[in-house]
Amino acid sequence: MKRELTSTDVEDLIVGATLLGVGGGGNPQKGLQNLRAQLDAGKKLMIWSLDEFSETDRFASPYFVGSVAPEASKQAPKIITEDPIQVAFAILEKHLGTKITATIASEIGGGNTAASLAIAAKLGIPSVDGDLLGRAGAELRKSTVHMVGISMVPAGIASETGNEILIAKYASIDDYEAVARYSSVVSRGHVAVVDSPISAADGRKCIIQGTTSKSIELGRAVREAISQSKDPISAIAAKLENGRQIFEGIISDYAWKNDRGFLFADAHVEGSGTFSGKALRTWIMNEHIMCWIDEKPAVMPPDLIMFVNPQNGQGITNTDLKNGMDVKVIGSSINSIWRTPLGLKLFGPRRFGFDIDYVPFERL
Repeated sequence: MKRELTSTDVEDLIVGATLLGVGGGGNPQKGLQNLRAQLDAGKKLMIWSLDEFSETDRFASPYFVGSVAPEASKQAPKIITEDPIQVAFAILEKHLGTKITATIASEIGGGNTAASLAIAAKLGIPSVDGDLLGRAGAELRKSTVHMVGISMVPAGIASETGNEILIAKYASIDDYEAVARYSSVVSRGHVAVVDSPISAADGRKCIIQGTTSKSIELGRAVREAISQSKDPISAIAAKLENGRQIFEGIISDYAWKNDRGFLFADAHVEGSGTFSGKALRTWIMNEHIMCWIDEKPAVMPPDLIMFVNPQNGQGITNTDLKNGMDVKVIGSSINSIWRTPLGLKLFGPRRFGFDIDYVPFERL
């Protein structure tokens, strides 16, 4: 299937991708501005299913790396490179000696999914309807390419401050993470990365298909629920795998720190309504990672935890989360690829230092 996105599709996409971004995934306001700018310039935002590509077509994944913490961008850098993703793209293509046929989102999130679509439109190529994670995740090891033994490099990295880097090879994924993450720190916030150059044949092994369309459907469900004076929380949950509301209340304590290119935080929610007298807590590493209700695990990584505005059904990013804010919390199940032994090694509770075995969300 080939699909050209309309302005309404774009708005729905950002709403849905922000929800699936589980508190991270980039800045949705900038993502929306980026996509609208491409439409205003007469560019086409195209998403193609994998069936539309030949086996030899080549994909690459463009995204931004850096802390989502506001502190990371307090000191405004001198802008030397206006479009670092386009520069990173050129670095990679020059090294490969070939053109990229289509982009593939590194994750689902209001900023990074939009980044993949926007650069594709700018270059006149489509974006694959799918991604390499199924949600947003803070570390580069959170990519399905690792499930099938594919390297994320070669990679091009560029910053607004003028840094340009080619990563031809890495000793380990942790070394690659350190290089990319430190590049974001010295660039005062974030860097653009274009990596994971894979053939369509390899893409069929690792791409989580249909997640861009799913984001649009999720955003549409929110929009239609609001227009019909229906509950947007129920509409969201109905579109998710085992989706259900697990809590509602008021943010009672939220304090974050910017460390090593990540936002780390604990968010505490005092229950209200049917949850009065209860307390929810999440541990955050850019995104919501682990969730407890009355100190009992309620959602474990890699499953999804979404903080949602009860009135309009908009996902709340962790940069916007504040004390005194009313929230409803939705949980849902991750794609099964992350529930394999290797997936849990990369993205399960023990990866984040929690001495507990993974229990699927639908069983908690």
